[in-house]
Amino acid sequence: MVIPADIEIAQSAKLKPITEIAASLGLTEDDIELYGKYKAKIKPQVLRDRVGGPDGKLIIVTAVTPTKTGEGKTTMAVGLAQALGIVGKKNIVVLRQPSLGPVFGIKGGAAGGGYAQVLPMEDINVHFTGDLHAVTCAHDLLTSLMENHVFRGNKLGIDLKSVMWKRVLDIESRCLRSIVVGLGDKNGGVPYETGFEITTASEICAIHAISSDLMDCKQRMGEITVAYNGKGAAVKAKEIGGVGAMAILMRDAVKPNLVQTLENTPAIIHGGPFANIAHGCPSLASIKTALKLAPYVIVEPGFGADLGMEKFCNIAARAGGLKPDLVVIVATIKALKRHAGKKYRELKDPDPEAVERGLPVLANEVDNARRHGLRVVVCMNHFYTDDPKEIDVVLNWAKTEGVAAAFTDTVLKGGPGGVELAELVLEEVEKGSDFHHLYPLDMPVEEKIRTIATQMYKVADIELSSEARKDLRKIVKLGFDKMPICMAKTPLSLTDNQNIQGMPPEGYVLPIVKLKPSTGVGFIVAYCGDISTLPAHPSKPAANDMDIDENGVIKGLS
Repeated sequence: MVIPADIEIAQSAKLKPITEIAASLGLTEDDIELYGKYKAKIKPQVLRDRVGGPDGKLIIVTAVTPTKTGEGKTTMAVGLAQALGIVGKKNIVVLRQPSLGPVFGIKGGAAGGGYAQVLPMEDINVHFTGDLHAVTCAHDLLTSLMENHVFRGNKLGIDLKSVMWKRVLDIESRCLRSIVVGLGDKNGGVPYETGFEITTASEICAIHAISSDLMDCKQRMGEITVAYNGKGAAVKAKEIGGVGAMAILMRDAVKPNLVQTLENTPAIIHGGPFANIAHGCPSLASIKTALKLAPYVIVEPGFGADLGMEKFCNIAARAGGLKPDLVVIVATIKALKRHAGKKYRELKDPDPEAVERGLPVLANEVDNARRHGLRVVVCMNHFYTDDPKEIDVVLNWAKTEGVAAAFTDTVLKGGPGGVELAELVLEEVEKGSDFHHLYPLDMPVEEKIRTIATQMYKVADIELSSEARKDLRKIVKLGFDKMPICMAKTPLSLTDNQNIQGMPPEGYVLPIVKLKPSTGVGFIVAYCGDISTLPAHPSKPAANDMDIDENGVIKGLS
């Protein structure tokens, strides 16, 4: 079966002026700031004016533990929004902004797929409204001010061996992971080892996504722990100075971005923190604004329920006082067969028995949602290679387990292909959930990590390295231990090893190699194994197949 490329579908779509999309939400031209004809920022006054008003239903779209085949979580979130529009339900889908690194690297675009996309997809995938550029500039401004402080006498006593604040850029580059700066003559600065991270791994990117407004963003940036001094005390950004200037750079970036889907339903795309390093959720400002503007709000955190959904529930929802009403878990036949151990070249071959062997991974993600007191709907994302007998395996399992499930075909059919899912979601969301967090904040740090690892990933236990235990002692001593945990690990496995598919082997112990307090955003990052914060290009980067012609028409972005 041949369908047009995503970019061809997007370029043939008929967009409505963004003023019309805004008007459908009750927004006037005074409520938005136009970025051309099809993009706009929503002014902060919209949320402030509606404080105390009713909130819509909050629906999380997550997925099984991802595989390299792609589960289509963004596509399903967009498709559900379009389907709800078809059945006459006003809604907004809230997504994260794609990072340029993966767009030009291994993944390509990230604005949905097929006939379930957000538009204008070229703008969304490249530059958009400049939010990530603002994050990059604010981050690197703090870096330069810190280095200037050291060069000018270092009154704060910063220990250059304990500097945690690096530089960022939004392009992948393995050569910049570890560098030495300050070389040259006496005016070249003070030499020390540092490196680059990708912009979406920056703590400022996470702060951008968790702040309620600009003043909250400014206050949080001031609390960033940049380094430690010679006595082991934290050196905060507010002590170095320049936080006001950083806030100036973030002035427009904190405003949510309004766009539309292929079928002209409203979409907000705002915030872009990586989900395997940071908390991977759209901004709280965008979610809260959407909840005031529509009776149904669809939010997509990054990766599977064991990572993105868990972080949404225990970090973002806690910070924003949100109470999700329902979780949609996207599953594919290909992913389940991959988790059963099938090779990638074998995934197109019908194998109902392999699908059944992969079901424990789906069952685990359902259990993960229920551990937070949330009602679940399983969404079977259809691929043309799926055999009917394979689909029946999943649907029969769901019926036996009492899990609501729907077959969905939004990639090929757009909103009409998701009507069954939309109707089931509307039915289930009215039954209500009893949302609660997985752990209390006053639980010891090691126990919080153990709770996530054993309950979400189903490993037997955790083991802190000597470096992690040293980090833990410092965290406790400085009073940073009452923050939630942000697990940093591969998204491709329930363990720290991306090659381990399916459920973890019996007795598996998850290694915790490092702990880092992110005091501005307000969580402790627990590193599971070797995690790179600056991805590298694959052997054939997606950028190699992209081009633009004399009329400005982009090709190869999908």
